[in-house]
Amino acid sequence: MTVRKAWLVAAAVGGLCLSFVALLVVGTYSAAAGIAGGGGGAVGLAKGAVPAAYQPLVQAWGNLCPAINPALLAAQLYQESGWNPTAQSPADAKGIGQFIPGTWAAHGIDGDEDGDRDIWDPADAIPSAASYDCELAGYVKDVPGDVTDNMLASYNAGAYAVIRYGGVPPYRETQNYVKIIRTLEKSFARPVGRVAPSKQAAAAIYFAQQKLGTPYLWGGNGTADQGGRFDCSGLTQAAYRTVGIELPRVANDQYNAGEHPSRAELLPGDLVFFSDDLTNSRAIHHVGLYVGGGYMINAPYTGAVIRFDKIDTPDYFGATRVTEDGAKSLPTALPENRPAAG
Repeated sequence: MTVRKAWLVAAAVGGLCLSFVALLVVGTYSAAAGIAGGGGGAVGLAKGAVPAAYQPLVQAWGNLCPAINPALLAAQLYQESGWNPTAQSPADAKGIGQFIPGTWAAHGIDGDEDGDRDIWDPADAIPSAASYDCELAGYVKDVPGDVTDNMLASYNAGAYAVIRYGGVPPYRETQNYVKIIRTLEKSFARPVGRVAPSKQAAAAIYFAQQKLGTPYLWGGNGTADQGGRFDCSGLTQAAYRTVGIELPRVANDQYNAGEHPSRAELLPGDLVFFSDDLTNSRAIHHVGLYVGGGYMINAPYTGAVIRFDKIDTPDYFGATRVTEDGAKSLPTALPENRPAAG
């Protein structure tokens, strides 16, 4: 179903709830008519995207050289470990920076100047990740093209390949790696202008509003054997799946599927999140689909049904405007011991 058709169907369906949604959506978009303008490069970090314990390190070391910035460094660390300092991969990559022992021996630094280089200590591993990025940028500084893209390609394929091909080499894995990190960078950056509206939001809302009144089920994905029931992130995942966007299954990873509009800039279709720790997106415990007017459609908890609720509660964390590229950039193969939200 096209977005236009979804709008027309939503407007035509009878019933108080559906009319309420239609009015909220139309009204909110009308009020936000100028939201697509503005924007530019940003090196600040989005609210709570980096856990508070690591934010000072990422902010400081993310400015180590011109080829990196805090949001880019955050994107790499999230992609590698999901902020898990005890992560260990089958390839023996270790810690929050997912260094293999050989690379660590050559490029690990004593970031906190305590006399050792500990691969498991974020105070060493985060500075080492930034330092290694900057080393690679130095190796390829004379190669044509974007220096950051070339640096990331060097991280994946080696500086020799970047020098040989005069830029990002024609390897699918390497090209994909560069695109993923540069896209995730937008999710971790604090926006400096208005965030562009979503083209798929209306159809996602249309799906969710058809589920109003459905009983909640922890772990529910809406399958037939589950009676078509959902939990919070199962509902938002299913809503965006109808428009060809595949979100991660858990709420705290869904937070990284796009840029983060402020509360005043919310538009229908934005995902809205709630956290036990307002400084840490990894502590997100709930997600809903914003419909306008301060309300969301959500699957709240066991014993409740999918319904409208107000978003302005003490645990309101922030919002994400979902994009297809943002969702595609999120990790699917997670390092061992990576934490997950419900």
